[in-house]
Amino acid sequence: MSQEAGLAFPSRAGSNVGAMTTNDSGSAPKPVAKDPWDLPDVSGLTVGVLGGTGPQGRGLAYRFARAGQKVIIGSRAAERAQAAAGELGLGVEGADNADCARRSDVVIVAVPWDGHAKTLESLREELAGKLVIDCVNPLGFDKQGAYALKPEEGSAAEQAAALLPDSRVTAAFHHLSAVLLQDEAIEEIDTDVLVLGEVRADTDLVQALAGRIPGMRGIFAGRLRNAHQVESLVANLISVNRRYKAHAGLRTTDV
Repeated sequence: MSQEAGLAFPSRAGSNVGAMTTNDSGSAPKPVAKDPWDLPDVSGLTVGVLGGTGPQGRGLAYRFARAGQKVIIGSRAAERAQAAAGELGLGVEGADNADCARRSDVVIVAVPWDGHAKTLESLREELAGKLVIDCVNPLGFDKQGAYALKPEEGSAAEQAAALLPDSRVTAAFHHLSAVLLQDEAIEEIDTDVLVLGEVRADTDLVQALAGRIPGMRGIFAGRLRNAHQVESLVANLISVNRRYKAHAGLRTTDV
């Protein structure tokens, strides 16, 4: 299930009320720009979370379910996913990754980076036609802390797009604290979510999903070719969190 928020078309020629105007040179009228906050209703979408038994995936599953979204968490082992779903409650269901992908309208990829390619390759058929949201951050760790890795394709999101040519791949939810997401005492997640993708209808859907979580906004941040720096920023946030004993997120000003 997906919805596209189309441009508002003007009245026919001769009407006094129109959404297009002709300039003095007589050139073709220009359409009114779409309101960037005019986002679709996504409340009826089923959200699947691959890697839903890990901290990030589990936290996202909890927040979406708490907001009233239908959620299915996926794992390599259906029993493990079902056990995690039972702990979360809120109507969350568990399934193996393939069944999770088949049954979901939107699929969030929250698997570890070292299993990213293998997982997506194995689910190419199940994810065909689906809106896929990649939130994986390719990172390495050494004695100096976290640092960004550069995948051959450019980013985890671009790798997903290459491996899933029949899916609608986007990228989002990179900079969220798993600790805050899973904390039942926290009512709102005070952060913005940077959303990347190639098709506006798809990124609008992802922005709308982000907005389902109280305190959260989805902000369009460019095409998938810009995903590497968004994924890499997590290494900086880890350093911030360690220095200040925090769970830092991002806010975009003047938007």
